[in-house]
Amino acid sequence: MQCADGNWNQNETIRLLTSRASCRDFTDEKIPQDVLNAILNAGIHAPTGGNLQPCSIVKVENQNTRARLAKLCGDQGFIAKAPVNLIFCIDWRRLERWASLEAAPFSATQSFRHFWISFQDTVICAQNICTAADAVGLGSCYVGTVLECFRDLRELLELPDGVFPVVLLAIGYPRERPMPRRKLGVDVMVHDEVYHELEAEELLQAFEAKYEGFALEATEERKAILEEVCKAVHGEAFAADCLERIGDAGHINAAQYRFGLHYRADRLPNRNEDLVRATEEAGFSWFKHADMLAEKDGRN
Repeated sequence: MQCADGNWNQNETIRLLTSRASCRDFTDEKIPQDVLNAILNAGIHAPTGGNLQPCSIVKVENQNTRARLAKLCGDQGFIAKAPVNLIFCIDWRRLERWASLEAAPFSATQSFRHFWISFQDTVICAQNICTAADAVGLGSCYVGTVLECFRDLRELLELPDGVFPVVLLAIGYPRERPMPRRKLGVDVMVHDEVYHELEAEELLQAFEAKYEGFALEATEERKAILEEVCKAVHGEAFAADCLERIGDAGHINAAQYRFGLHYRADRLPNRNEDLVRATEEAGFSWFKHADMLAEKDGRN
C-alpha cells in the first residue's frame, strides 16, 4: 500500500514495526497450528546469503522444557509461561551432510566468513518470525542470554556438532499489548554518506530524551558496586569522578546504570575465551588460523 499523501503512519507494515514492543506476560491460550506454521514459514523465507539457509529453529512447547529454558536463561519466568519458545541456531550440520553426500568440498565450520553470514541469516530469520508474530496478534520477546548457557542448551536440545544456538524468541498471546519504549531518532541513528559524530551536547540531549525521567536512587550499595566496577575498568581516578557526579546529581543516571550495574563493564569481558571455547566444542573453528587447522589435521 502506497501512501500518496505522505502519511506513512497509515501503512500497516510500518505501523506494526514502529509500535512493536517486547511482551513478557502471556495468556494460557495455545497458538493454533496453522498460525504457528504461517509465522514459521515467514521465517524460512527470510533473506539468506547464497540461498544456503544455514540456520535451524528448535520449537519448544513442552512445559518441562520451557521451564528448564527459563531457568537456564537467567530465571526469566515468562519463558516458561510463553506457549512456544523458538531457539534459532546457526546450522552448518545440514549443509555439511549435503556436501558429503554429493562429494563436495566443505570448510564452512572453519571459515569466519561463513560464521559472519550465517549469524546474520539466523537473526534475520528470527526477525521475520518476530514481525510475522506481531502481524497475527501474537506477542514476542527476544532472549539473548542463551550465551550464558551454550553448553546446557546444546545438551538439552540435543544439538549435534555444527549446530549452535544464537537467540531464543518466546511467543504467545499477550495478556496486555505492551507499549513501545522510546528510541533514538533517525537524526541520531542514520548518517548521510559517511559517519558523523554528534556534538557532545547533542548526544547527551538525545539520550536524555530517550531515557526521560530516569533517575535511580543512589544507595550506598549501588555506589559501592559502581566504584568497584569503575576501578576495575578505568582506575581509581575515574571511579572518584563517577561518584562525584552521582553526588552532584543526587542520583545514578541511565548510562551509569546500564554499564555499571545492569551490564557490568568489569564482568562481561571475562568469559570471552570460554565462549569461544564453547563454539569450538560445538565443532566450529571460526577464530583459528588456517595453518593451525592444517597442522592439527596433519595437512601441509
